[in-house]
Amino acid sequence: MNLLGIDTGTSGTRAVLIDGAGRVLSVAAAEHPPIASLYPGWAEQHPGDWWRAACRAIRDCLAAGGASAAQIAAIGLTGQMHGLVLLGDEGNVLRPAIIWCDQRTSDQCRAITQSLGAERLIELTANPALTAFTLPKMLWVREHEPAVWARTRSILLPKDYVRFRLTAGRTTDVTDASGTLLLDVANRRWSGAMAALLQLSPAILPALHESHQVTGCISDQAAAETGLRAGTPVVAGAGDQAAGAVAMGIVRPGAVSAAIGTSGVVFAATGKPFLDPRGRIHTFCHASPGLWHVMGVTQAAGYSLRWFRDQFGAKNPSSSAGPAAAGADPYDQLSAEAAQAPPGSDGLLWAPYLMGERTPHLDPLARGALVGLTASHTRAHVIRAIMEGVAFSLRDALAIFAELGLLVDSIRLGGGGARSRLWRQIQADAYGMPVEIVAAGEGPAYGAALLAGVGSGAWPSIQSACDAAVRVVERIEPDARSAALMDRQYAAYKKIYPALRGIASQGS
Repeated sequence: MNLLGIDTGTSGTRAVLIDGAGRVLSVAAAEHPPIASLYPGWAEQHPGDWWRAACRAIRDCLAAGGASAAQIAAIGLTGQMHGLVLLGDEGNVLRPAIIWCDQRTSDQCRAITQSLGAERLIELTANPALTAFTLPKMLWVREHEPAVWARTRSILLPKDYVRFRLTAGRTTDVTDASGTLLLDVANRRWSGAMAALLQLSPAILPALHESHQVTGCISDQAAAETGLRAGTPVVAGAGDQAAGAVAMGIVRPGAVSAAIGTSGVVFAATGKPFLDPRGRIHTFCHASPGLWHVMGVTQAAGYSLRWFRDQFGAKNPSSSAGPAAAGADPYDQLSAEAAQAPPGSDGLLWAPYLMGERTPHLDPLARGALVGLTASHTRAHVIRAIMEGVAFSLRDALAIFAELGLLVDSIRLGGGGARSRLWRQIQADAYGMPVEIVAAGEGPAYGAALLAGVGSGAWPSIQSACDAAVRVVERIEPDARSAALMDRQYAAYKKIYPALRGIASQGS
């Protein structure tokens, strides 16, 4: 028996095939076209590109694993959260999807908050109105593209569009639905009050399931396009952060993960819905029934390093000026270069607010900056400062957890940032706590495959799946001297945003 996980990410789609013991058999990925940004702050992708990438990744994954489609017992889905897909009468896509990092909906967020009141909004949905969430995007389309809205018959989230193409079902799960601002998170159901207050028809919302529940089966048409077997069950799955947490075994209260992908997320499992009255962190349903999670988000975590790579390139770390070695991973090169600078980057600081910020500032107009540059700083200092600044931004979320009395027993690292030995040590030093790495580093797609296993009966619960399949392979202790230095740097880092806000507001 094998299990397949499919992750519809921002930059590409990833498929992971595992066996019944949780061992990875094969992995394949297919890139998406670049994000379209017609105007500053806009971010759109076409759902058809996700489907084409999924078909390619699935076929390549099966071929790489030498597995037949008949051996796959179930399929799990995950993907980028918050994106808005609008479907018409025949299931046709009406416009490009507005994705998670789009910032155009500030006016709609203010209108939602003013019409309901900030406290009432958190009571109803456990979260404040943020530009990333799906509901403000819906209101933007209704206001600015009324002809499109009039033709809308259903809305889907990104991974659920892939499900629609696989099974023809219009379904989502409670973790992904938590990020729409339309879910009664505490009771794990759509909020009739939110729909009524904003004059939205509940009929346009997808059916709602727990993450391990079967939502449909592979259709004949999807089987022909993907190489999968018609009739194979597809479970609900989870949003990328919840699925990634499952992949790291964050399925009991006190367990925390810190994942650096395009965005950065600090994720803590809780035994009850936990509300921050100030709305600085998100409270969502966990993939495991009976659990919730709190989450702090940095908009441009790994994206900060990608921005530097795209604008300034990567050099061969063995050369002071030569071009990057052919075929070498540019992020490995950047990490090697950053290691030439000392902890603390000789006072240089990076504020990673390239796309606004969510935790803790809730400010789509926040702006990034390098602070403290001197003539003695080098490229190595800048790269290391970027890596340290991202770690400080994630520490902001941990500071809120501590303030609110949330238990943190352990921190496990995930995402692309966990592949860098330097970034692992930087995080241990910045958090002042040991951090752990798990064996399967395939992220949300691996978690989706585990959820598929629970749905197919391979394991009786999500906790038992994680106990059987998730294994810690490395523990990194903070260096006492570096951790003390990082404490001082973090204190300076926290002073940057107020100054930046004043400058940004003058230029807006």
